[in-house]
Amino acid sequence: MPRTGVRIGDVRVDELSGASVVVTPSRQRRPNQPSSACPFCVGGIEAPEPYETLAFPNRWPPLAGSRCEVLLYTPEHDLAFWQIGREGARRVVDLWIDRTEALGARADVAYVLVFENRGAAVGATIDHPHGQVYALADVPDVPLRELRGSARGECRLCERPARDLVVTGSDGWTAWVPQASAYPYGLLLAPDVHRPDLPSLDGPQRDGLAQLLVDALGRLDRLFDSPLPYMLWIHQRPTDGGLWPEAHVHLHVVSPMRSRGVQRYVAAAELGSGLFTNPVAPEDAAAALRGA
Repeated sequence: MPRTGVRIGDVRVDELSGASVVVTPSRQRRPNQPSSACPFCVGGIEAPEPYETLAFPNRWPPLAGSRCEVLLYTPEHDLAFWQIGREGARRVVDLWIDRTEALGARADVAYVLVFENRGAAVGATIDHPHGQVYALADVPDVPLRELRGSARGECRLCERPARDLVVTGSDGWTAWVPQASAYPYGLLLAPDVHRPDLPSLDGPQRDGLAQLLVDALGRLDRLFDSPLPYMLWIHQRPTDGGLWPEAHVHLHVVSPMRSRGVQRYVAAAELGSGLFTNPVAPEDAAAALRGA
């Protein structure tokens, strides 16, 4: 929970673009790395008792109202997500679903965003395998644009991607590189049938997602034969009470690395125009990941 007397950030709207920004001065006091033992290992400050998976309030939340949680994937500190295996990944999927249901049931929550930052290059401050979840009062701009785009026509996620973009698949799921990926190595993971959100997945579909996560994330680490920093987030149906028939649950996984030890930086022309450049052709990225 936030420390007593520390103001949690407020949401402001940019006067030119209309974009929402959360101003969080309290997070300047957040420690960059644990000063002693890992707080997420069993016996640590956040996990004093044994666990398989665990959810708890973020001590340094950017949003007020108990809207930010940390999700621990495993008590094993030195494992990557894919190394916990299919059964371990299924427990993580179940944790994502549990928190989506619990937080989405709140009257003041319109969207549940599950995400993970892995590696110092994308801002992760603790190496222990973990993710986070935000319970947002409004549907954020990025998933809302996806939903509105799908509402104008057929669900693009229900269409089969081009064969040269497909990386791998599991029972009922496919992983592929988006044909206009803004990242050198980016992936979309989606069920082959239209399912709106994580809670709507049945047992076999949850197993299929777990298997696909182990497969796809393992390929990222084998790509350059080293742990690859990545960002993962899940887009799913809003929890505001609307029907949202266009919602098709899916996962984005992207890495800022364009080759071994070389990071792809977003520059002024891209930020100033909104037109992004990608030095790796998506078809080449897919081929490299298929071969990993």
